[in-house]
Amino acid sequence: MVVRVTGVPGEHAAPEDLRERTVRFLRHWRLRADGSALSGTSSLVTPVTTPDGTPAALKVQHLDAECAAEATALRTWSGDGAVRLLRDDPPTATLLLERLHAHRPLTALPDPHEATTVLATLLTRLTAHPAPPGIRHLGDIAQGMLDRTPWALGAEPDPAVRALLQDCAAALREVADTPGAHLLHWDLHHGNILTADRAPWLAIDPKPLAGDPGFELLPALVDRYDPADTHWRFDALTGALGLDRERARAWTLARVLQNRLWQLADPAAPRPVPDVRLEVGAALRRR
Repeated sequence: MVVRVTGVPGEHAAPEDLRERTVRFLRHWRLRADGSALSGTSSLVTPVTTPDGTPAALKVQHLDAECAAEATALRTWSGDGAVRLLRDDPPTATLLLERLHAHRPLTALPDPHEATTVLATLLTRLTAHPAPPGIRHLGDIAQGMLDRTPWALGAEPDPAVRALLQDCAAALREVADTPGAHLLHWDLHHGNILTADRAPWLAIDPKPLAGDPGFELLPALVDRYDPADTHWRFDALTGALGLDRERARAWTLARVLQNRLWQLADPAAPRPVPDVRLEVGAALRRR
């Protein structure tokens, strides 16, 4: 059986082990591939048809801490704002999902304000669910960030960025003791929202986390970034979710800190110029 792999623009072809696993699960679950697979750096998604004729999508991926609970989250949401899970294989994190329109993401919506409203509506639905047991907790992640902050301040070469990171860490300390217990998507940007037959828009590809919904906002603030739009988007998101703005600001600054910690820990990681996450952090710090 041949699986045709079509790389998503800007991404890499799927590794051989993911292609081999795709073939194995096509046979094991008696699925028929009926389109070109979409490949990312760590996953391969193949449109398939189930034995009863249902259109679906087979997702194989490298198992790591971020995707380990994806099936648990999707099962908890049960299609409420997110793609439906039809079947899964826990040892490999292989998923059989409902078929969405992979080539019609929210990025195609011309109006960024309308896109922000769509995203906010989905976040409201997703974060209304309590996190199930076994999901990674924001409290642990927050403490890890604070523990690494002194190292980051020593490693950061830019004095202006060091000052911003200090402020981000200070904001995080104010909320770290109350990290929340909502089910978070953690990576809801425009590319992770697709159209579907049963709903105008649905979320895909969560990196599940138990925590405060304020930690969800940064991807929506940097997508199709417009510095003049930062405060409008922040107000639209916090208003739709009913969040306390100061807490949401603190958790968003924490997310800025987290991103910079990742960059500093990996010297080979790309450093966008300008780094819009830092720009968002600076804008919210001044608010």
